[in-house]
Amino acid sequence: MTDAAPAADAFYEPLGGGRFASTPATAGPWSPGLQHGGPVSALIGRALERHDPVPGTRIARVTVEILRPVPVAPLEAAVRTVRPGRRVSLLEGELSHEGRPVVRATAWRIAAAPAGVERSDHTPAAPPLPAAASALDGWESAHLDGYLSAMEWRLSEGRFGKPGPGGTWARSRVPLVAGEEDTPLVRTLTLADSMSGIGSQLDLAKWLIINTDMTVALHRDPVGEWLFMRASVNVDPNGSALAQATLADTAGAVGRGLQTMLVDDLPAG
Repeated sequence: MTDAAPAADAFYEPLGGGRFASTPATAGPWSPGLQHGGPVSALIGRALERHDPVPGTRIARVTVEILRPVPVAPLEAAVRTVRPGRRVSLLEGELSHEGRPVVRATAWRIAAAPAGVERSDHTPAAPPLPAAASALDGWESAHLDGYLSAMEWRLSEGRFGKPGPGGTWARSRVPLVAGEEDTPLVRTLTLADSMSGIGSQLDLAKWLIINTDMTVALHRDPVGEWLFMRASVNVDPNGSALAQATLADTAGAVGRGLQTMLVDDLPAG
Protein backbone atom coordinates (compact mmCIF):
# COMPACT_ATOMS: atom_id res chain seq x y z
CA MET A 1 0.00 0.00 0.00
CA THR A 2 1.33 3.42 -0.91
CA ASP A 3 1.00 6.50 1.28
CA ALA A 4 -2.74 7.20 1.68
CA ALA A 5 -4.66 10.24 2.89
CA PRO A 6 -5.89 10.14 6.50
CA ALA A 7 -9.50 9.05 7.02
CA ALA A 8 -10.34 12.33 8.81
CA ASP A 9 -8.87 15.75 9.60
CA ALA A 10 -8.33 14.86 13.30
CA PHE A 11 -8.53 11.85 15.58
CA TYR A 12 -11.30 13.43 17.67
CA GLU A 13 -13.91 16.17 17.36
CA PRO A 14 -14.67 18.05 20.62
CA LEU A 15 -18.29 17.87 21.77
CA GLY A 16 -17.88 19.98 24.93
CA GLY A 17 -18.01 19.00 28.57
CA GLY A 18 -15.08 16.59 28.28
CA ARG A 19 -16.79 14.59 25.50
CA PHE A 20 -15.27 13.73 22.14
CA ALA A 21 -16.48 12.15 18.91
CA SER A 22 -14.02 9.54 17.64
CA THR A 23 -13.33 9.81 13.92
CA PRO A 24 -12.44 6.95 11.53
CA ALA A 25 -8.77 8.00 11.87
CA THR A 26 -8.69 6.41 15.35
CA ALA A 27 -9.42 2.90 14.03
CA GLY A 28 -6.72 0.33 14.67
CA PRO A 29 -5.39 -2.45 12.42
CA TRP A 30 -7.80 -5.14 13.67
CA SER A 31 -11.16 -3.55 12.87
CA PRO A 32 -12.58 -0.26 11.53
CA GLY A 33 -14.87 -0.24 14.56
CA LEU A 34 -12.19 -0.48 17.28
CA GLN A 35 -9.66 2.20 18.17
CA HIS A 36 -5.88 1.94 18.16
CA GLY A 37 -4.33 2.52 21.57
CA GLY A 38 -2.29 5.50 20.36
CA PRO A 39 -5.07 8.09 20.00
CA VAL A 40 -6.81 6.72 23.10
CA SER A 41 -3.63 7.08 25.19
CA ALA A 42 -3.06 10.58 23.85
CA LEU A 43 -6.64 11.64 24.62
CA ILE A 44 -6.40 10.59 28.28
CA GLY A 45 -2.90 12.13 28.39
CA ARG A 46 -4.33 15.41 27.12
CA ALA A 47 -6.93 15.36 29.89
CA LEU A 48 -4.30 14.63 32.54
CA GLU A 49 -2.05 17.38 31.25
CA ARG A 50 -4.84 19.98 31.36
CA HIS A 51 -6.07 19.10 34.84
CA ASP A 52 -5.23 21.83 37.39
CA PRO A 53 -1.86 22.69 35.77
CA VAL A 54 0.91 23.84 38.11
CA PRO A 55 3.52 26.26 36.68
CA GLY A 56 7.04 24.82 36.64
CA THR A 57 5.89 21.19 36.61
CA ARG A 58 5.55 18.61 33.86
CA ILE A 59 4.02 15.16 33.35
CA ALA A 60 6.96 12.77 33.62
CA ARG A 61 5.22 9.40 33.55
CA VAL A 62 1.88 8.12 32.23
CA THR A 63 0.55 4.59 32.65
CA VAL A 64 -2.53 3.66 30.61
CA GLU A 65 -4.64 0.62 31.53
CA ILE A 66 -6.81 -0.66 28.67
CA LEU A 67 -9.87 -2.15 30.36
CA ARG A 68 -11.63 -3.35 27.20
CA PRO A 69 -11.65 -2.72 23.44
CA VAL A 70 -12.42 0.94 22.76
CA PRO A 71 -15.08 1.49 20.07
CA VAL A 72 -14.86 4.20 17.42
CA ALA A 73 -17.62 6.11 19.18
CA PRO A 74 -18.10 9.07 21.54
CA LEU A 75 -15.86 9.08 24.63
CA GLU A 76 -15.94 11.10 27.84
CA ALA A 77 -12.82 12.07 29.80
CA ALA A 78 -12.60 12.74 33.53
CA VAL A 79 -9.55 13.43 35.77
CA ARG A 80 -8.98 13.80 39.50
CA THR A 81 -5.99 14.56 41.72
CA VAL A 82 -5.06 11.58 43.90
CA ARG A 83 -2.05 13.08 45.65
CA PRO A 84 -1.73 16.88 45.48
CA GLY A 85 1.61 18.57 45.88
CA ARG A 86 3.66 21.58 44.85
CA ARG A 87 6.59 19.54 43.50
CA VAL A 88 5.06 16.06 43.03
CA SER A 89 1.43 15.14 42.40
CA LEU A 90 -0.38 12.01 41.23
CA LEU A 91 -3.30 12.27 38.81
CA GLU A 92 -5.85 9.66 37.77
CA GLY A 93 -7.96 9.78 34.62
CA GLU A 94 -10.66 7.74 32.93
CA LEU A 95 -12.23 7.48 29.49
CA SER A 96 -15.74 6.09 29.33
CA HIS A 97 -18.20 5.14 26.60
CA GLU A 98 -21.90 5.34 27.41
CA GLY A 99 -21.04 5.45 31.11
CA ARG A 100 -18.81 2.38 31.01
CA PRO A 101 -15.06 2.85 31.70
CA VAL A 102 -12.86 1.72 28.82
CA VAL A 103 -9.48 3.20 29.81
CA ARG A 104 -7.92 4.30 33.10
CA ALA A 105 -4.61 6.09 33.51
CA THR A 106 -2.33 7.54 36.17
CA ALA A 107 0.30 10.22 35.76
CA TRP A 108 3.05 11.65 37.93
CA ARG A 109 3.43 15.40 37.57
CA ILE A 110 6.77 16.59 38.96
CA ALA A 111 8.67 19.85 39.23
CA ALA A 112 11.13 20.58 36.43
CA ALA A 113 14.77 20.01 37.38
CA PRO A 114 16.92 23.11 38.02
CA ALA A 115 18.49 24.64 34.94
CA GLY A 116 21.98 23.99 36.33
CA VAL A 117 21.65 20.20 36.41
CA GLU A 118 24.27 18.55 34.16
CA ARG A 119 22.71 16.73 31.21
CA SER A 120 23.23 12.95 31.02
CA ASP A 121 22.18 10.76 28.07
CA HIS A 122 23.34 7.14 27.71
CA THR A 123 20.86 5.99 25.04
CA PRO A 124 22.27 5.10 21.59
CA ALA A 125 21.74 7.93 19.13
CA ALA A 126 18.80 7.79 16.75
CA PRO A 127 19.62 7.25 13.06
CA PRO A 128 19.12 10.06 10.54
CA LEU A 129 15.56 10.77 9.42
CA PRO A 130 14.95 8.89 6.12
CA ALA A 131 14.12 11.11 3.18
CA ALA A 132 10.93 9.31 2.13
CA ALA A 133 7.86 7.92 3.87
CA SER A 134 7.57 4.14 4.21
CA ALA A 135 4.65 2.36 2.56
CA LEU A 136 2.51 0.07 4.68
CA ASP A 137 3.39 -2.97 2.56
CA GLY A 138 3.44 -6.19 4.57
CA TRP A 139 0.29 -5.37 6.55
CA GLU A 140 -2.18 -6.21 3.78
CA SER A 141 -4.46 -8.14 6.16
CA ALA A 142 -4.74 -5.17 8.55
CA HIS A 143 -7.18 -2.27 8.47
CA LEU A 144 -4.93 0.42 7.05
CA ASP A 145 -7.30 3.36 6.58
CA GLY A 146 -7.44 4.51 10.21
CA TYR A 147 -4.55 5.20 12.58
CA LEU A 148 -1.90 3.58 10.38
CA SER A 149 -2.61 6.02 7.55
CA ALA A 150 -3.07 8.98 9.90
CA MET A 151 0.60 8.60 10.89
CA GLU A 152 3.59 9.17 8.61
CA TRP A 153 6.15 6.39 9.06
CA ARG A 154 9.81 6.48 8.04
CA LEU A 155 11.35 3.14 8.93
CA SER A 156 15.07 2.97 9.57
CA GLU A 157 15.27 -0.56 11.01
CA GLY A 158 13.16 -3.61 10.14
CA ARG A 159 10.05 -3.45 8.00
CA PHE A 160 6.28 -3.65 8.39
CA GLY A 161 4.84 -7.15 8.62
CA LYS A 162 8.21 -8.80 9.32
CA PRO A 163 8.79 -10.13 12.86
CA GLY A 164 11.77 -8.66 14.68
CA PRO A 165 12.97 -5.49 16.39
CA GLY A 166 12.42 -2.27 14.49
CA GLY A 167 12.99 1.44 14.50
CA THR A 168 10.98 4.23 12.95
CA TRP A 169 10.69 7.96 12.77
CA ALA A 170 7.05 9.00 12.84
CA ARG A 171 4.76 11.98 13.11
CA SER A 172 1.01 12.42 13.15
CA ARG A 173 -0.52 13.77 9.96
CA VAL A 174 -3.60 15.06 11.81
CA PRO A 175 -4.06 16.71 15.23
CA LEU A 176 -5.40 14.70 18.15
CA VAL A 177 -8.33 17.10 18.64
CA ALA A 178 -9.67 19.21 15.80
CA GLY A 179 -8.63 22.86 16.06
CA GLU A 180 -5.77 22.22 18.51
CA GLU A 181 -2.00 21.95 18.23
CA ASP A 182 -0.64 18.76 19.79
CA THR A 183 1.58 19.11 22.84
CA PRO A 184 4.85 17.16 23.15
CA LEU A 185 3.17 14.69 25.54
CA VAL A 186 0.26 14.16 23.15
CA ARG A 187 2.60 13.54 20.21
CA THR A 188 4.56 11.00 22.24
CA LEU A 189 1.54 9.07 23.49
CA THR A 190 -0.02 9.00 20.01
CA LEU A 191 3.04 7.09 18.76
CA ALA A 192 4.18 5.07 21.77
CA ASP A 193 1.40 2.46 21.78
CA SER A 194 2.79 1.25 18.43
CA MET A 195 5.94 -0.13 20.09
CA SER A 196 4.63 -3.71 20.05
CA GLY A 197 3.86 -3.46 16.33
CA ILE A 198 7.19 -1.91 15.41
CA GLY A 199 9.21 -4.33 17.55
CA SER A 200 7.16 -7.53 17.45
CA GLN A 201 8.95 -10.89 17.37
CA LEU A 202 5.71 -12.72 16.60
CA ASP A 203 3.98 -13.34 13.28
CA LEU A 204 0.66 -11.53 13.68
CA ALA A 205 -0.87 -13.83 11.06
CA LYS A 206 -0.30 -16.77 13.43
CA TRP A 207 -0.71 -15.35 16.93
CA LEU A 208 -3.00 -13.02 18.83
CA ILE A 209 -0.94 -10.44 20.75
CA ILE A 210 -2.67 -7.63 22.65
CA ASN A 211 -1.25 -5.13 25.11
CA THR A 212 -3.10 -4.67 28.39
CA ASP A 213 -1.33 -1.43 29.27
CA MET A 214 1.28 1.11 28.25
CA THR A 215 3.74 3.14 30.31
CA VAL A 216 5.69 6.10 28.96
CA ALA A 217 8.32 7.82 31.11
CA LEU A 218 9.93 11.00 29.78
CA HIS A 219 13.02 12.59 31.31
CA ARG A 220 12.40 15.63 29.11
CA ASP A 221 9.70 16.88 26.79
CA PRO A 222 10.41 16.11 23.12
CA VAL A 223 10.84 18.95 20.64
CA GLY A 224 9.68 19.10 17.04
CA GLU A 225 7.05 17.06 15.23
CA TRP A 226 9.22 13.99 14.49
CA LEU A 227 9.84 11.26 17.08
CA PHE A 228 12.06 8.20 16.77
CA MET A 229 11.08 4.92 18.41
CA ARG A 230 13.30 1.82 18.57
CA ALA A 231 11.30 -1.16 19.86
CA SER A 232 11.59 -4.87 20.60
CA VAL A 233 9.44 -7.61 22.15
CA ASN A 234 10.52 -10.41 24.49
CA VAL A 235 8.23 -13.45 24.68
CA ASP A 236 8.41 -16.89 26.28
CA PRO A 237 6.18 -20.00 26.12
CA ASN A 238 4.15 -20.39 29.31
CA GLY A 239 4.89 -16.74 30.04
CA SER A 240 3.75 -13.61 28.26
CA ALA A 241 5.24 -10.85 26.14
CA LEU A 242 6.94 -7.58 27.07
CA ALA A 243 7.41 -4.75 24.59
CA GLN A 244 10.09 -2.15 25.27
CA ALA A 245 11.01 1.03 23.43
CA THR A 246 13.39 3.94 23.55
CA LEU A 247 12.07 7.32 22.42
CA ALA A 248 14.05 10.19 20.92
CA ASP A 249 13.75 13.37 18.93
CA THR A 250 16.27 15.07 16.66
CA ALA A 251 18.14 16.39 19.73
CA GLY A 252 18.55 13.01 21.48
CA ALA A 253 16.80 10.64 23.88
CA VAL A 254 13.57 11.67 25.61
CA GLY A 255 12.40 8.54 27.44
CA ARG A 256 11.19 4.95 27.34
CA GLY A 257 8.04 2.91 26.85
CA LEU A 258 6.84 -0.43 28.19
CA GLN A 259 3.88 -2.73 27.51
CA THR A 260 2.78 -6.03 29.05
CA MET A 261 1.05 -8.27 26.53
CA LEU A 262 -1.27 -11.20 26.18
CA VAL A 263 -0.17 -13.88 23.68
CA ASP A 264 -2.66 -16.53 22.57
CA ASP A 265 -3.86 -18.59 19.65
CA LEU A 266 -5.78 -16.68 17.01
CA PRO A 267 -9.56 -17.16 17.30
CA ALA A 268 -10.89 -19.76 14.90
CA GLY A 269 -12.45 -18.35 11.75
